[in-house]
Amino acid sequence: MKTPTEHERWMLAAVREAERAFKEGEVPVGCIITCNGELIAKGHNQIERLQDPTAHAEMIAITAAADHLGSRRLENCTLYVTMEPCPMCAGAIVLARIPVVVFGTFDPKAGACGSLFNILEDRRLNHRAHVIPGVLDDRSREMLRQFFVEQGKREAGRKRNGQKGDS
Repeated sequence: MKTPTEHERWMLAAVREAERAFKEGEVPVGCIITCNGELIAKGHNQIERLQDPTAHAEMIAITAAADHLGSRRLENCTLYVTMEPCPMCAGAIVLARIPVVVFGTFDPKAGACGSLFNILEDRRLNHRAHVIPGVLDDRSREMLRQFFVEQGKREAGRKRNGQKGDS
């Protein structure tokens, strides 16, 4: 068995956050932020629980990291997230000046770090981040697949019972 890299070790902490989201019925995305090799913030999707479309794992972790550091600038930080950030989260990463972003699986439907857009490396912006994709990709992708399979079964059960699903 190979020894995990530093990025893999930190990504495992993000995966644990994604597992929390899964258990709470949220899309399983988890995020952690490190600063100078220390874990300073974590978050997982809480969109359904908070009924807040901005309650993405990255947004929650960025807010916690800024609070922890007492600064909106997270210049010595690395953000680890299990799924490629969306445009909203990528914009927040740029505004927070996070220099390194490590993510697990690509998001072909909403990804803003290479899939649909590449906000974090766009030279027209005043800040760019170094992006490291694909760390523990299989683990993140499988958790998302399993979540959506289970969600589909729940939706089918609601339809059989004549209940409306969430829209």
